[in-house]
Amino acid sequence: MNNETKPRKPSSVRHTRAIQRDHTKRPITAPSDEQVQARLTEMVHPATLAQVSHFHTLGLRERTLSLPVMVAFLLEMIWRQISGVCELVRLVQSEAVLWAAPVRVSQQALSQRLTSLPAELFLKVLKVVLPLLQQQWAERQRPLPAEIAWAQAHYSQVCVQDGSTLDALIRKLGLLQDLPSNPLAGRMTALLDLGSRLPLHLWYEADPQAHDQRCWPQILAVLKQGALLIFDLGYTNFAVFAQLTLAQVTFITRAKSNLAYELERTLVRTAAVHDEVVWIGQGADRQLGRLIQVLYRGQWYRYLTNDLDIERLPTAYVVALYWQRWRIEDAYAIVKRLLGLAYFWCGSQNAVEMQVWATWLLYAVLVDLSDAVAEALNQPFAAISIEMVYRSLYFFTQAHQRGEATDIVVYLAANTKLLGIVKRERKSARPSPLELVASLTSPDLP
Repeated sequence: MNNETKPRKPSSVRHTRAIQRDHTKRPITAPSDEQVQARLTEMVHPATLAQVSHFHTLGLRERTLSLPVMVAFLLEMIWRQISGVCELVRLVQSEAVLWAAPVRVSQQALSQRLTSLPAELFLKVLKVVLPLLQQQWAERQRPLPAEIAWAQAHYSQVCVQDGSTLDALIRKLGLLQDLPSNPLAGRMTALLDLGSRLPLHLWYEADPQAHDQRCWPQILAVLKQGALLIFDLGYTNFAVFAQLTLAQVTFITRAKSNLAYELERTLVRTAAVHDEVVWIGQGADRQLGRLIQVLYRGQWYRYLTNDLDIERLPTAYVVALYWQRWRIEDAYAIVKRLLGLAYFWCGSQNAVEMQVWATWLLYAVLVDLSDAVAEALNQPFAAISIEMVYRSLYFFTQAHQRGEATDIVVYLAANTKLLGIVKRERKSARPSPLELVASLTSPDLP
């Protein structure tokens, strides 16, 4: 069979094998600098120790691979891009890993621990750390995008939600070897604080085909009264919209192109902007909503909100805040591409969950470090490249070992141009979404 007629493997298999080749060729990186280790230890280790009592209530016995040791191992594994359990075993036998001393352990014992140690313990550690990082973010001073600053002053929470399917598992372990194709690792849903970009809540679903709608009950249960929630049209559900209104939660979403509605009254109507109160839904779900349509570069964009008061939620802010929804896509890109949550070390559901929570924990620490650099530079957080902060830690480690640097934030801020910490400005500066829509509608913004 020649190349022209040979059938191609499914895209998920090709993608997974490409990731596997990439990881097997990547060498273990140098040990983390003591300042990086100290930062992780300060933030994470106390939260880990706080879960030890819960560890015992589950009837788990203390072993060499205890909860604090396993948390240290997984964080180091992700942070240093270690490609598998076998390499991790060699590493932990030869050097200390964060707060864990070197330990003699077999690959089989470590693999079994990934399968048997309840992943919920890692989630509990994450839930302890996140509020502390959110508080640190609130105490820092750095510029914020105008629409986010406005929203924070008017709502109890400013949240953005979305889901993402995890990539395929590699069929090399246990029962997975007999499967006809590479199964996907599941699906995760994140509720992020829009200002800090830190997770407020995270959920994992083992079924990769689970629809976004399945997570609505959990999301509704954690939203505060007076919150603003931003989500994409995949979450469109008129019954849930009514529940959000009843709970006094304002939402902004994108309207489907085939949305059926009945005009109630017009708030703004220009050649480029239509802002109208409309009836949407049917039967028990029939309700008033606000439909905003904006003409941009020859295409109409449509948004929905349940706030019918244009004075309380001006047209420009509806559009500008929805455009900030892309920040959650950035978060998923960091978690999956930069921190490696596209490659799984073990095929069990428990191990997958454990890796998910550990990766989000490192994401939060990395965001906190990037925000500290933004404050040092007096730059908006959006101007800082999280990827380059992560990649620049190697250069700080080298400088620290030469005695040329003592503080990681000071070093990154002082060498921002060399390291590419601040994103390059576009050659042709575009107006912000807020300025753009304001120019089309010309309202008096508060």
